Amino acid sequence: MSEEYLLLKWGTLKGWNIQSPAALAAAKRYSEGGMSLSAMAQRDTDEQKQALCDLIDAIDGSITNDWSGEQMTKDEAKKYVLEYRS
Repeated sequence: MSEEYLLLKWGTLKGWNIQSPAALAAAKRYSEGGMSLSAMAQRDTDEQKQALCDLIDAIDGSITNDWSGEQMTKDEAKKYVLEYRS
């Protein structure tokens, strides 16, 4: 089994590998709000942002800012998601 990870870009989810039940449940809630094929075009609702924060909390793996390639802590990632375009 490969390691879980999230890629964030444009303040939203760009890529992922998730496997844990909690992460999968959060991802399902996120996707139910609708997803664009382009991270740049994605406009997350407040509910999607909360689901994405829950996903960030649930994964056991890396979270990467796809712009810079830098690793993010869970707190940094949640701040990025919640404050992007604010």
